[in-house]
This record gives sequence, structure tokens and C-alpha cells, in this order.
Amino acid sequence: MTDNREARRGFWRENSLTLTFGLAFLVVLACQAVTGHAEFNQQMVVDGLQSITLTDYLASSAFAVDVSENWQSEFLQFFLYIFGTVYLVQRGSPESKKVHKVGTESDQEQRMGEHARPDSPRWAGTGDWRQTLYARSLGIVMGGLFVLSWTAQSIAGTAAYNGQQLRQLEDPVSWADYLVTPDFWNRTLQNWQSELLAVAAMVVLSIYLRQRGSPESKPVGAAHTTTGIEG
Repeated sequence: MTDNREARRGFWRENSLTLTFGLAFLVVLACQAVTGHAEFNQQMVVDGLQSITLTDYLASSAFAVDVSENWQSEFLQFFLYIFGTVYLVQRGSPESKKVHKVGTESDQEQRMGEHARPDSPRWAGTGDWRQTLYARSLGIVMGGLFVLSWTAQSIAGTAAYNGQQLRQLEDPVSWADYLVTPDFWNRTLQNWQSELLAVAAMVVLSIYLRQRGSPESKPVGAAHTTTGIEG
């Protein structure tokens, strides 16, 4: 019994970062659903229409577009950051690798092919297409998630936009036409700019500021010019 309790404690401790942020995500998403539902019904009343239930709102394009437009910007942020940090560096930032390591690095540095270790992922040592694919798998998946969520945003956005058009007694538009509307690009670009600003701020501020114990910060006593080390 004691061993089981210890195992459970160990599981929560060893996965606390993922579990905490996963739970926080669900809580915030639930709060967004509640507040979004209230705002949506307020607009329905203004338009002289009947309000809808929370269940109906969760299945609506209005909720889907609000969620997906945030997801796509987050996945874009990580996609650009993952690929950008292969070739781009920032002297003094722990978010950057060392200046002399610009590029994809050698097989030895990446523990690939004949340099793979016994505990390395199996595909890292294959030396064929599997190794090539696995060596870029994180960026590829993040890019794919961005494309999927961006597509979901455009589809849900079309439905939400057309719902508004019909309430205003105006003609609906096609998906292709919606992609060139100010509504679509305003939703998209307002998220992109905020994500890019956040990345730039993190890269620059981490040169001069510290957070003791965080892997996103350099050691407290590290010089400002020290690059590519974490505390």
C-alpha cells in the first residue's frame, strides 16, 4: 500500500508541469466558455433574437472560432521558434543556443547515426529516412497543428461570419471569400503579433533578468553575455 502511494506521489511530482498546465488549460477553457456564452447571448438580445443554452454555444461556430484562433497562433509561435532557433541566435540569451553552434549541428553533437547511445530513441540511429523524419519531427508536428487549427479557424470563422451576415439580413459568403475578409485577417493578425512580441520579449529580457531555479533563466550569477546556458 505504501509503495502504491509513493508511486502515485512520484507520478504527480515527475509530471507536475504537464499536469498543472493541462488542468489550468481546462479551467481557463471552461471560464472562456461561460463568459463567451454570456457575451454571445447579450448580442443575440441586442439583435432581437432568442438566447441559446451553454450546450448549444459549445457546439456553435462562435465558440469554435474563438478557441481555434488562439490555438493556431500558439502553434505558429512554437513552429517559428523551433525552426528559427536552428539558425538564429541571440548573444546572452538562454533562449538561444551558443553563437558558434548556428545550424543543424553534427551527428556527433546530436547523437545521431553511429553516435546514437543505447538510450537514444530508436529512429535516431537508423541512418535512413526515419532518422531524417525524426530529426525534424517536433517542428513538423507543430507546423501541422498550426495548419490544422488555422484551417479550423477559417471554417468556423466562415460559419460565424455568415451567421452574423444573416442576422443583419446580408448575403453569406463562401469559405474562399471569407479568407480575404478583414474579419478573418483581423482575428488572425491580432494573435500573431502578440505571440511574436512575447517571444521577442522573452529572448531579450532573459539576457539581463533572472529567475532562480527556472530552466528558462540563466543562473543568477551568470554574466549577461553568457549564451545558451540554463539555470
